[in-house]
Amino acid sequence: MMKEFVISEVKAETAILVGLITKEQDEEKTKEYLDELEFLADTAGAVTVKRFTQRVGGPSQVTYVGSGKLEEIRQYIADEEDAERPVGMVIFDDELSAKQIRNIEKVLGVKILDRTSLILDIFAMRAQTAAAKTQVELAQYRYMLPRLQRLWTHLERQGGGSGSGGGKGSVGLRGPGETQLEMDRRIILNRITLLKQRLLEIDKQKTTQRKNRGRLIRVALVGYTNVGKSTIMNLLSKSEVFAENKLFATLDTTVRKVVVENLPFLLADTVGFIRKLPTDLVDSFKSTLDEVREADLLLHVVDISHPDFEEQINVVENTLKDLGCADKPSMIVFNKIDNYTWTEKEEDDLTPATKENITLDELRRTWMAKLHDECLFISAKEKQNIDEFREVIYRKVRELHVQKYPYNDFLYDVGEDE
Repeated sequence: MMKEFVISEVKAETAILVGLITKEQDEEKTKEYLDELEFLADTAGAVTVKRFTQRVGGPSQVTYVGSGKLEEIRQYIADEEDAERPVGMVIFDDELSAKQIRNIEKVLGVKILDRTSLILDIFAMRAQTAAAKTQVELAQYRYMLPRLQRLWTHLERQGGGSGSGGGKGSVGLRGPGETQLEMDRRIILNRITLLKQRLLEIDKQKTTQRKNRGRLIRVALVGYTNVGKSTIMNLLSKSEVFAENKLFATLDTTVRKVVVENLPFLLADTVGFIRKLPTDLVDSFKSTLDEVREADLLLHVVDISHPDFEEQINVVENTLKDLGCADKPSMIVFNKIDNYTWTEKEEDDLTPATKENITLDELRRTWMAKLHDECLFISAKEKQNIDEFREVIYRKVRELHVQKYPYNDFLYDVGEDE
């Protein structure tokens, strides 16, 4: 029987994080990536106790890190064996091949995860609707397929007849492990086909739903994960979309009818983006991301309090470009200004700046306000500058409405929220 694909064993275990410092990724960038990886591990329920980094030209095709660094990690795990919470897993900040995982497991003797498998685990935890669950399962099987061989290392090839070795070219030397591997591959390929068909049916239903929404402008909240999109959705639509200080708190796209003054429009809260987001995951979530593709206006929400928000902006913009949405009308909404602290980059006098003496007008004069044709600064949680936010949305939506539906007034009804 096929071995069940369950990464969620990660919950409540103790973890080590591993990353590389390379020419393309300096020490500061690696620290930022590992900070994010630790947040991912925490979201999945793991406790990080140690980090290991190595300065190399690039990842080893055999063990990701060099043999010396791998031995250092192995020794640390051995030293912690009798601790109250021994190390249960090692999480690597890049996607690992089946060969790398197999070789690392042989040396370390604990569970090995990579960034992709960790994200998939969180997605599996967060999925609520049939669509999201199907999308996650498809992404899991796509991830699993090229890594099947390592799942059956306990069923080694058994030699037989004349000759030795049992290489790929040998005939009559196939053992139960390889037979099971072939069977699993067929099962997974069939399952992938079935899931794709199911998603096509879900996509048709969602397309019909979108067509039945009436002549309304569609606005989509996009942005990096954990920037406050769901909080903004709750604020504007007066609904109760789940919001939490965790990565990927929102996985299922939610659409609500919002009315600002006399103008109704549809507002969609979409799944957050992240660095190194697996391609298979993006492909699997095509129907979810169609809300972004079909939106008339994108509100790109940015967590201004995050120290690396500039790169997060780039990640989102590149993802939007990949989705073919780079030319859509958009604006940047800098959220969490209540948590923003002044840095040397903005400091232009000798007065020590604090949160208390950074005004909204000063924020509007910073370099950040010039990152886009139109930028707004708000705090959705503390309801700061929300009146201006509503006014700008009203103006933008009204302009788009007049362009798209020149002979239609704003007073009509739409169907149920999704």
